[in-house]
Amino acid sequence: QVQLVESGGGLVQAGGSLRLSCAASGRTFSSYAMGWFRQAPGKEREFVARITSSGGTTYYGDSVKGRFTISRDNAKNTVYLQMTNLKPEDTAVYSCAADRWGSRRVAIGTSSYDYWGQGTQVTVSS
Repeated sequence: QVQLVESGGGLVQAGGSLRLSCAASGRTFSSYAMGWFRQAPGKEREFVARITSSGGTTYYGDSVKGRFTISRDNAKNTVYLQMTNLKPEDTAVYSCAADRWGSRRVAIGTSSYDYWGQGTQVTVSS
């Protein structure tokens, strides 16, 4: 099992950039695929991005393609979400999650993920 802690959220103006980090405990981080989800008030949790355990494959939700980049540093037990050209509709609590099926290329449902962080707030102003 792993413990996940997100950081890097905050307030940013539309068009700006922000990088989120998710630090994982344990020594099995490199075997997990990692994902980012977000949830805005009154909305369902939305898939944002996924990266396989090796970092070789990434997958993005349609709403963030071309703007967000997921990456990982297995030596640091950390996954990142680089967000650029932020829009007000990106405002949400962003959570990272770990999937024990590390090599699976695509998994957009929350049920595919076994461990979750507490989330970090991202607010994008107009």
